[in-house]
Amino acid sequence: MANQEQWTSKIGFILAAAGSAIGLGAIWKFPYMAGTNGGGIFLLLFILFTLLIGTPILIAEFIIGRNAQKDAVSAYRKISPKKPWYLIGYGGVIASLILLSFYSVVGGWILSYLVRSFSGSLSGLSQSDYNGLFNDIISSPTETILAQFAFMILTIIVVQGGVQKGIEKASKYMMPALFILFIVLLIRSVTLDGAMEGIKFFLQPDLASLSKETVLLALGQAFFALSVGISVMVTYASYLSKKEDIAKSAFSVVALNIFISILAGLVIFPAVFAFGFDPASGPGLVFVVLPAVFNEMAFGTLFMAIFFILLLFATLTSAFSILEIMVAVMTKNDTKKRKKASWISGLTVFVVGIPSALSFGVLSDVKLFGKTIFDFADFLTSNIALPLGAMLISIFVGYQMKRFEVQKELELGTASTGKFFRMWYFLIRYVAPIGIFFILLSSLGII
Repeated sequence: MANQEQWTSKIGFILAAAGSAIGLGAIWKFPYMAGTNGGGIFLLLFILFTLLIGTPILIAEFIIGRNAQKDAVSAYRKISPKKPWYLIGYGGVIASLILLSFYSVVGGWILSYLVRSFSGSLSGLSQSDYNGLFNDIISSPTETILAQFAFMILTIIVVQGGVQKGIEKASKYMMPALFILFIVLLIRSVTLDGAMEGIKFFLQPDLASLSKETVLLALGQAFFALSVGISVMVTYASYLSKKEDIAKSAFSVVALNIFISILAGLVIFPAVFAFGFDPASGPGLVFVVLPAVFNEMAFGTLFMAIFFILLLFATLTSAFSILEIMVAVMTKNDTKKRKKASWISGLTVFVVGIPSALSFGVLSDVKLFGKTIFDFADFLTSNIALPLGAMLISIFVGYQMKRFEVQKELELGTASTGKFFRMWYFLIRYVAPIGIFFILLSSLGII
C-alpha cells in the first residue's frame, strides 16, 4: 500500500472517469444510433436507461474499487477470497485488451482525418469523394497500422506517467478543452439556416418511431456509454480517497456523459438537416457525412479540424482507462513497474489490433462467424463481454458482498440517509441484472 497512488482531488477523479465514459460511444456511436432510431425517442430512452441501469452499475464498480483499494483482479480476491469471483477481473482484462485493440484502430482513423484537416486536403470534396476517402483510409494497410501505432504511443506515454502525473493531468486539460470545443461547434451549428429541423428531430420524441429494437438499442447504448462491465471503473475507484462521496461522483460522471451526448447531437443534427443530408447515415456519419457538412460551412476547414481534435481527445481519455486496467493488474499498484508494464501492455494491444486494422483491406475476406475481424472484436466485447461482466458485477455487489459493508462503503464521505441506499440496492439487485439479461438475449439474437 505504500506505493498506492490516489487521485489528487475529487474533480481530478470525476474528469478522468468522465473521460473514460465520454469516448467514441458518446460522440461517434450515439449520434448515428440516434439518427437511425428516431432521434428524440432514442434520446429519451437513453437518458432513462442510463439513470436506471447504467448508473447503479457504475456505483457498484466504484464500491468494489474503493472498498478494496486494489486492481481489478485483486479487488475481487480481497472482498471474496474463497470464491472465484476474481475471474470477473481477469475477464475484464481480456475484454479490455480486445476492446482497445480495435478501438485504437478507430483512434488511428481519427488521427488520419486530423492530419488531413490541418493540411487542407479534406476541403472542397463531394460527399461521394468523402465516402471514397474513408474507404481508401480504412483499406490502406500502411496508413491504418501506422496511425493505430501512433495512437497507442500517445496512450502509452500518458498512462506510463501514472495516475496523478499522467492520466489525471491529461484529463484535466483534455476534458475542459473538449467542452470548450463542443460549445464553439454548437454555436456554429444551431445558428445555421434550417438548423431547427435538426433540433426538433433530436429533442422532440416521436412515439411513431418507438419499437422493440429502439428500446433494446437505447438500453445497450446507455449501458455501454459509461464504460461499465469490464472493471475499468473498479480500477479508477481504487485510487479514490475514502473521504469522497461515491454517489455524488457517479452522478457527476453520468451527468457529464449525458450532457456530452446531447451536445454531440446538437452539434451534428442541426448541421446535417441544414444542408439536407441524411441523419440515418449510420457509422459513416462522423467520417463521411460530417466532413461534407463542414465543407458547406463558412470557415468549414477550421470547424472540421476543431471537431477531429475534440474527437481525438475523447477517444484518448477512454483509451487511458482501458489500458490502465491492464497496467494496474500487472503492477499490483507498484509504481516502479508502471513504465515497463505500460509499454508491454500498450504494444501488446497494438499487435493484437493489427488484424482489425487490416480487416477492411488485405484481410477483408477473412470472416469470423460472418463478420470481419474488426466487427467480430467489436461484437465480442460490446455485445457479450461488457453486458456479461456488468451482470456479474451487479450479482457480486447485490448478492455476494455483505449488505452492511456495501451500505457502509456507499455512505462513506456523505451524510445521506438510508433511503438512497435502499433505492439503489433494489436497482442493483433486480432492475439492472434483468435489463442486462435482455441486452444479452438481444445481442445473441434470441429476442
